[in-house]
Amino acid sequence: MAFAIDEINRNSNLLTNVTLGYSLYDNCAELGIGFRAALSLVSGQGEEFISDESCVGAPPVPGIVGDSSSTRSIAISTVLSLYRVPMVSYFATCSCLSDRKKFPSFFRTIPSDAFQVRAMIQILKRFNWTWAGLLVSDDDYGLHAAQTFQSDLAQSFGGCLAYLEVLPWDNDQAELNRIVDIMKKSAARVVIAFAHESHMIGLMEEVVKQNVTDLQWIASEAWTTAAVLQTPDLMPYLGGTLGIAIRRGEIPGLKDFLLRIRPDLHHNNRYENNLINQFWEHTFRCRFAPPPAGWVESREAQCTGDEDLENVETELLDVSNLRPEYNVYKAVYALAYALDDMLQCVPGRGPFSGHSCATLQRLELWQLVHYLQKVNFTTPYGDQVSFDENGDALPIYDIMNWKWLPDGRTEVQNVGVVKKSAFRGEEVTLDENKIFWNFQLKEPPRSVCSERCPAGTRMARRKGQPECCFDCIPCSEGMISNKTDSMECSSCPEDFWSNPQHDDCVPKKIEFLSFHEPLGICLTTTSLLGTFICAVVLGIFTYHRSTPMVRANNSELSFLLLLSLKLCFLCSLLFIGRPRLRTCQLRHAAFGISFVLCVSCILVKTMVVLAVFKASKPGGAASLKWFGAVQQRGTVLVLTSIQAAICTAWLVISSPAPYKNTQYHNDKIVYECVVGSTVGFAVLLGYIGILAILSFLLAFLARNLPDNFNEAKFITFSMLIFCAVWVAFVPAYVNSPGKYADAVEVFAILASSFGLLVALFGPKCYIIVLRPERNTKKAIMGRGTTKY
Repeated sequence: MAFAIDEINRNSNLLTNVTLGYSLYDNCAELGIGFRAALSLVSGQGEEFISDESCVGAPPVPGIVGDSSSTRSIAISTVLSLYRVPMVSYFATCSCLSDRKKFPSFFRTIPSDAFQVRAMIQILKRFNWTWAGLLVSDDDYGLHAAQTFQSDLAQSFGGCLAYLEVLPWDNDQAELNRIVDIMKKSAARVVIAFAHESHMIGLMEEVVKQNVTDLQWIASEAWTTAAVLQTPDLMPYLGGTLGIAIRRGEIPGLKDFLLRIRPDLHHNNRYENNLINQFWEHTFRCRFAPPPAGWVESREAQCTGDEDLENVETELLDVSNLRPEYNVYKAVYALAYALDDMLQCVPGRGPFSGHSCATLQRLELWQLVHYLQKVNFTTPYGDQVSFDENGDALPIYDIMNWKWLPDGRTEVQNVGVVKKSAFRGEEVTLDENKIFWNFQLKEPPRSVCSERCPAGTRMARRKGQPECCFDCIPCSEGMISNKTDSMECSSCPEDFWSNPQHDDCVPKKIEFLSFHEPLGICLTTTSLLGTFICAVVLGIFTYHRSTPMVRANNSELSFLLLLSLKLCFLCSLLFIGRPRLRTCQLRHAAFGISFVLCVSCILVKTMVVLAVFKASKPGGAASLKWFGAVQQRGTVLVLTSIQAAICTAWLVISSPAPYKNTQYHNDKIVYECVVGSTVGFAVLLGYIGILAILSFLLAFLARNLPDNFNEAKFITFSMLIFCAVWVAFVPAYVNSPGKYADAVEVFAILASSFGLLVALFGPKCYIIVLRPERNTKKAIMGRGTTKY
């Protein structure tokens, strides 16, 4: 402070024709002493001021630089603000002092604790330390920081406090033991200490006693550079500490100024000389004569005033690490620039009522507050100094790291800086390669309550615990989370399903009776085989069409029956492959018409057998005129047309259509054809069933006819197979899901078709091909030769 005022007074461009003076008070770390000192300064009750310029009397005090403590600054500024006395602190950091309503004339050249807390949070965020303990001092400095931590930590990046403990002032051993025990048992590997040196000394003694190692400490600016804690005994515990430190600055000329200090032996009782004499006696271990009253005589040498400061190593002369001192320097200059701006005011253009200006002779201190609020200058070190609307300086901190050197010494090294940007908020610049980590792996520790939930899981909060403590629950089937720490799983779209990892939606598998799968290949092969056999039989019958075996019982119906069986085999192919609107409409219509055509032919053949038998009896010849070729064709046509009409009505009213069924399997889409109208499908099957039963009954009645008419036996057998297949089909079809319903229906079509083909045409082909001697009219009409 003395250097800054001396430098200002020698500066011809600042406060021209005005000389600044100062009074220094030691508050002895006591609120009462500091409070009385401030009141005596502003009330004019201080000591009389004497200088070489003959300024005598109680000096006007336009501003106060101090206090260093938040608690004392709060108390002093509360009173001084009533009189709008400017007060510029260099070390009071409590965020509560930013309240302009309570402290309208308070300024500071050190950032608020609110920014320091955010700076610490940025460090936690940088290393993903979401689980940390917080220790604070039992005063405004620590308690307000704790409030800010609790409100900002979770909002900033989801971090939580594992514990929050208040360090006692009186080093209560039982309380310290309890706190360290909590630290020891906690899973939090990071400990933030927002406290003073005195708190940390007592705390670390207990930490050493309980041997609590492997902790990453984060220090507030109050003890980041405390040499008293950088001892070989404590470094196994505090090594690697990351701390927030006041911005280091350089003050050109300060070293030379300090070296020029000499005690004035002729004015030994002067106020300023008292301070210098005390420093001199402390540094050189000597005393001036005569000794002050009350001093006990000692064997120390007598001070001459000519001792050489350059040959003395003392912290008081070390200007390489100016931090609080740099803030004092800026505070003095801020008041000086505010006074200079005030004196530069041009009458008639002033900022006060009537465009008036303030003068030193009639200075109202609130007027100086106005100019202090607008101060903006740059120090020789290059730092800009100005105050925001709350009286806070531009926030900037150095980030320090306690490096434990191999020889046991400690180096507090600068590893980064944190500052506030107008556009990006808090910006942290950190050289991680320089950081010393006091751990076996020489890397940042993990400090989390719960590990992050990977994609495919969701976070489930643990009841009664902070939000950082959670369990990772796998997403349910059909739901995914594609990012870490997801709060909930989202459902996949309708046609998609979750993959096995539940981190992505993949298209659902499509299922239908395909031509490429083994079941589809078997059914297709069987269908084509049946068609081929029909073609072979048709070829045999065509080639032997003039033989008695083919011509018997209306060969035309036999050819039509073979054609309908071929259609029955082929229509089964419509049930294989991906269902489409046309195939869904055609499959049941083709199936219904083909089978009605087939059963109609069989029914007519049965009726012809009965008519021929009846005509062989006396007086029954007239019955054959009703069963001629025309009537037979007409009957088949009419019966088939009825089924065609049923199919047409069904397709018009409620047509079968393809449907994507997701009810059978969650992870599959089953493509199937819905029948549309269940009534239409039932009528179609019922009509086939009526014709089949009628054919069976007629053939059953004709089973005992003479052997030359015994084709009725094969019709009976074929209809028995047909009815058995379709009776078994209904329950199997109803209980078969998806593609298996189509497979059941195809199987029923093929089984019944093969049953009819083999039962009706197998014996005839056997005779035509293998026993041609029986293929004669005599053999067919003869009783003994017609048995098969």
